[in-house]
Amino acid sequence: MTDIDPTLPTAEPADHPHTAIPLPDHGFSTLDDLDEPPAREMAEIPASEVIAKAAVMLMSASAEKLGLAPDGEAYLDLDEARRLIDALAGLLNGAKDTLGAHRQPLMEGLRSLQKAFRETSVIPDEPGEGPGEKIVG
Repeated sequence: MTDIDPTLPTAEPADHPHTAIPLPDHGFSTLDDLDEPPAREMAEIPASEVIAKAAVMLMSASAEKLGLAPDGEAYLDLDEARRLIDALAGLLNGAKDTLGAHRQPLMEGLRSLQKAFRETSVIPDEPGEGPGEKIVG
């Protein structure tokens, strides 16, 4: 039998990066239950719920990159926060007709993150040039 090269990837699954990110209290109780038994098949989940859950994940990650994590040490990475907020704005803009009742609270969350970004940044962006502002006006 040959020795296994430790530099090669193994078949053992690694933790998924989002498992350690706590989701904020967002009021979408149906979204929080997606991963809990009994698990629904993906085909049964409405697109609006899948998109909203993805948006909540982007919001949570953005908040952490802005140093707004409710617990733990503050972590600040404005470049990463900008990318996440841009992605959130793109998702919300692309799904604006699909989100239904989820749209308004998600848009408010986006605006809150944009405001927090502006308040945190030492060198503020010009109006309309902040993260996600060109995508969602």
